Amino acid sequence: MVKIGEVEFKEFPLLLAPMEDVSDPPFRAVCKKNGADMMYTEFISAEGLIRDAAKSRQKLDIYDEERPIGIQIFGDKIESMREAAAIAEQAGPELIDINYGCPVKKVACKGAGAGILLDIPKMQEMTAEIVKQVKLPVTVKTRLGWDNDTIRIQEVAKRLQDVGTQALTIHGRTRQQMYKGVADWTKIAEVKNDPEIHMPIFGNGDIDSPQKAVEYKEKYGVDGIMIGRAAIGYPWIFREIKHFMKTGELLAPPTLAERVQTTKEHLQYSLDWKGERLGIVEMRRHYTNYFRGIPNFKPTRMKLVTSLDPAELMDTLDGITEEFGDAYLESISGQS
Repeated sequence: MVKIGEVEFKEFPLLLAPMEDVSDPPFRAVCKKNGADMMYTEFISAEGLIRDAAKSRQKLDIYDEERPIGIQIFGDKIESMREAAAIAEQAGPELIDINYGCPVKKVACKGAGAGILLDIPKMQEMTAEIVKQVKLPVTVKTRLGWDNDTIRIQEVAKRLQDVGTQALTIHGRTRQQMYKGVADWTKIAEVKNDPEIHMPIFGNGDIDSPQKAVEYKEKYGVDGIMIGRAAIGYPWIFREIKHFMKTGELLAPPTLAERVQTTKEHLQYSLDWKGERLGIVEMRRHYTNYFRGIPNFKPTRMKLVTSLDPAELMDTLDGITEEFGDAYLESISGQS
């Protein structure tokens, strides 16, 4: 059993990664429905929170049906991070998560996200201050290091544990790698197997199939797996992994009708949470992923990404099953 504060996982947990412009409440809702055990918000700017920026404040929205959930914050100033953690705590999550892993230039090159891996003492001090500030458990998501010459992840884990971090998620790449190359889970395993490290260690990076999830769970011994990009447009990855872990058998891919129904649910959540225009516009990034691989789908996708009418969008989605049913069956039979 894995435990973080009051959150207990009786089975091997699958965590949904905090992904900027992706892991909002509508996306989290469809992932939760399909088996994700733990949610995280998109990362939220500490400066945005303390300045009461509307976009940052909206990211604090959480709903009972998606619990347990952690609110993730990022920043480069210790005092701002302390204040932001206090604000995030008031939103009522199960935990506060600190982002020490974002590799994008506008974050990392300002000393936040993965940038703090170049100043491990500051990382430790910042974490200690946040732990002292809040009553909720504090967890961390990070990378192996800034580059191959600065990988000190075991030291990082021990320092974080020493100041009260209650769980650590490690993405098996350096900041320099961004999302290229292969995630090195051997380094994650070294942290997990260190006898001085007792907090839960979650692995992240490259998990895109039930087979790989089981292989990495058994090979590297992590306490749970965090899934990010593989869930975009495919929230069924969680239920497929769980089924394979329990039975050793692969579930059939979702039917086209299931894809359509989940897309409609996602769209409706988006409309309800963001309002009509923004809900429609921000949903557009998901259609390609939900219907990836269907031959001759481009004209229908163009309808979906140009319409501003919710009823028209729902009608277009309703017509997909009949129009592309045979093509979809051919496409998935070719993958098996």
